[in-house]
Amino acid sequence: MNIRAIRIIWVREILVQLRDRAGLISSVARSLVWLLMMGGGFGAARFAGLTVDYQAFILPGIVAMSLQFTSIRSGISVIWDREFGFMKEILVSPASRFSIMAGKVLGGVTVSLGESAIILALGPFLGVHLTVVSFAESIAIMALISATLVSMGLVVSAFLKTFEGFQTIMTFIIMPMFFLSGALFPLDGIPSWMVPFTVLNPLTYAVDALRIVLIGVGNGHLSLEGDLLVLLCALAVTMALGTGAFKKSE
Repeated sequence: MNIRAIRIIWVREILVQLRDRAGLISSVARSLVWLLMMGGGFGAARFAGLTVDYQAFILPGIVAMSLQFTSIRSGISVIWDREFGFMKEILVSPASRFSIMAGKVLGGVTVSLGESAIILALGPFLGVHLTVVSFAESIAIMALISATLVSMGLVVSAFLKTFEGFQTIMTFIIMPMFFLSGALFPLDGIPSWMVPFTVLNPLTYAVDALRIVLIGVGNGHLSLEGDLLVLLCALAVTMALGTGAFKKSE
């Protein structure tokens, strides 16, 4: 593992993503619109088993959505790098494939955390009692799921040649992951055929962990430690797949 290579790629990824100011602003705005529209639109609805205010309930889900969109979107950097020849340069450098993967993941995580922290900071206005401890714990959970999602985006982009192909595949992946994570409604009582998809969805465990930390209510199936263990396993798998994908793209 080459620490210097990781740092260089990390900083470069941040700078590249920060240049897209329109994308960053629209990402935050999208999350705010979802939070206000869904919270206002479904706030009067009564979901079975829901014991907290609906806006407080969906805040962790909207934070996870913000992380999901920004994290997976960062995977498109591989296609940009391949298009302009930078990928060939770093692949022939002494940097290991894991170092390349780690640098790109850290860059994507840093940017996505910055965006999602803005949404998280709105918690006190939505009935969520946010303390220094719960904020720090939430950031740690957010970093974990973001790293997993960035890795997932990098894996997909490593096998695609065009931006259009990446966007099509990501749209197909992102929305089902979001709606099947329990971000907007409790998962109790969903049709039995949906259960396997929610169990295999890493975003499910991220939303549940954030809810436990922020509002003290999870889905009841796993503890916070159980959610974190699943997320760590998902990160290990996606990092391994990403490193292997970079080796195959040489």
